[in-house]
Amino acid sequence: MGDVYIALIHAPVYNKNMETIATSITNLDIHDIARSATTFGAQRYYIVHPAEAQRALAGRIMGYWQEGFGSGYNQNRQEAFARVSLVSELSEVEAEIAQEQGRRALKVATDAHQNPNTISYSALRKRIEETEDPILLLFGTGWGLIHEVLESCDLILDPVYGPGEWNHLSVRSAASIILDRLRGH
Repeated sequence: MGDVYIALIHAPVYNKNMETIATSITNLDIHDIARSATTFGAQRYYIVHPAEAQRALAGRIMGYWQEGFGSGYNQNRQEAFARVSLVSELSEVEAEIAQEQGRRALKVATDAHQNPNTISYSALRKRIEETEDPILLLFGTGWGLIHEVLESCDLILDPVYGPGEWNHLSVRSAASIILDRLRGH
């Protein structure tokens, strides 16, 4: 079985006007995606933000649960945060995984729209289960990953759809659903 890694990209992403921006790191995304990553056996959850101040804030939040009062109060958070790495750009994630695995990871973007080079959940799950290929799942904040990032990926995962036309999940909800589809029982 191949290892799965997650990267939550805060920049470059789009805003609702399709302008390239950086979003803020949120407390809920740190906690909830770390818990999902641990539940579904992701090797690591990378939070990618170019601003040192944002990474420092995330580090302080996680530190409270890893070293402060919170570490004794809720040891589950401590365990989940042990999988989290804060980095400034996606290339750091790719280099770290390549160093650890001895090869590059298959880079798979998530997006709320249909794209060329799309892979189904069942096909990606099969690949994870039947090969040793490391997989890097990219999640975008804001209104999603910019086109250049999508184009740099090997594959793009099918969107998460409900029964209607409305399609704008929080990234933490989408991450949980996608991880369950790829790694759940």
